[in-house]
Amino acid sequence: MSDTKSSDTVSVTVNSTGETIELPILDGTEGPRVIDVRQLYAQTGMFTYDPSYTSTASCDSSITYIDGEVGILRHGGYAIEDLAEHSSFLEVCYLLLHGELPNASQMGDFEHTITYHTMVHDQLQFLYRGFRRDAHPMAVMIGVVGAMSAFYHDSTDISDPDQRLIASHRLIAKMPTMAAMAYKYSVGQPFMYPRNDMKYAENFLHMTFGVPAEDYEASPAIARALDRIFILHADHEQNASTSTVRLAGSSGANPFACIAAGIATLWGPAHGGANQAVLEMLEQIGSKDRIPEFLERAKDKDDPFRLMGFGHRVYKNYDPRAGVLKQSTYDVLEEVGIENPLLELAMELERIALEDEYFVERKLFPNVDFYSGIILSAIGFPTSMFTVLFALARTVGWIAQWKEMIEDPGQRIGRPRQLYKGYVERDFVPMDKRS
Repeated sequence: MSDTKSSDTVSVTVNSTGETIELPILDGTEGPRVIDVRQLYAQTGMFTYDPSYTSTASCDSSITYIDGEVGILRHGGYAIEDLAEHSSFLEVCYLLLHGELPNASQMGDFEHTITYHTMVHDQLQFLYRGFRRDAHPMAVMIGVVGAMSAFYHDSTDISDPDQRLIASHRLIAKMPTMAAMAYKYSVGQPFMYPRNDMKYAENFLHMTFGVPAEDYEASPAIARALDRIFILHADHEQNASTSTVRLAGSSGANPFACIAAGIATLWGPAHGGANQAVLEMLEQIGSKDRIPEFLERAKDKDDPFRLMGFGHRVYKNYDPRAGVLKQSTYDVLEEVGIENPLLELAMELERIALEDEYFVERKLFPNVDFYSGIILSAIGFPTSMFTVLFALARTVGWIAQWKEMIEDPGQRIGRPRQLYKGYVERDFVPMDKRS
């Protein structure tokens, strides 16, 4: 979907010269209007200044729409609440890749394709053995995903649409297998091969928690909750990791290298580590009777303590994903039984915070990270695996955004500019004359 130029413009006047230029305004199908500044430098010799790009549209996209002010998240026009309630993760994957929901025949073919790509090259297991046993699973994932380009040469030509699609299928299919292998390696258990008779989330649970000595049967409630977590994390517009994938891809790098770059970015605690931070916060609080004390600390601007899992940088109202996941949280806790003091503490914290006037007035509601951390912990995942699961789910969003960028005829290599504040030109001083 290309830019839509409106008849409106914005006038920019340089006071020192009196020069005025007109900049066009672009309209999307939804969301804020955008000032097109692409000709600003050519006409004025000046750049715009926008650290972190929080006021800059870096691309146009038809994949995901977010309105944080009212709490909207849509993929291809479909509300996340509807997708989480009625779709499967693989159906959402198809939607993100192709822009439309599949019919029954298309869905059957897509599920078959993904299922029969879940095996990884057998020599890949030796790469795992090169890591220390205590290596963080995200460090392992960065390595093995990047190494896919050394194993799958036949899908690295980004100019070939067929190869781009094969690479997309391989990444979606093999990510659960590689993630489960990272977990198995960390706990010293044998790798479990994927099974073609299992659904996506069920198969991942089998590869993660199954052992060769006995059959593994995933709880339907747990498999459905995990599938829903995958749906809710599938794509989230131009966030830090997605922007990284696009920037890496703009250089012509192969898709496996680009996704590895996305995983590296996601590993940052300010991005993908939020649900892990929720569990660490709960451990810090320790017991239900200390909740009021920590809530008061959270209200104190001079106190470094922060209430993790509440509020969101984008969603200024309620995180629509949180509402969906809240019911899944209760379903999973009912399935496994609430015997974990940390999980009981989380539920009590949610109850008290939702009744506290301070948090309600500021719309600091529990977000998706609060509930996903509780669910993943209840299922049995260690906190070190939380971001790995995030990467597993977000892979389809990364690859969809990468494909969209590659297929854009106006695509150029990304090249942000800067406001230079260093020294002006200086004469070189020989070492023996330096003070």
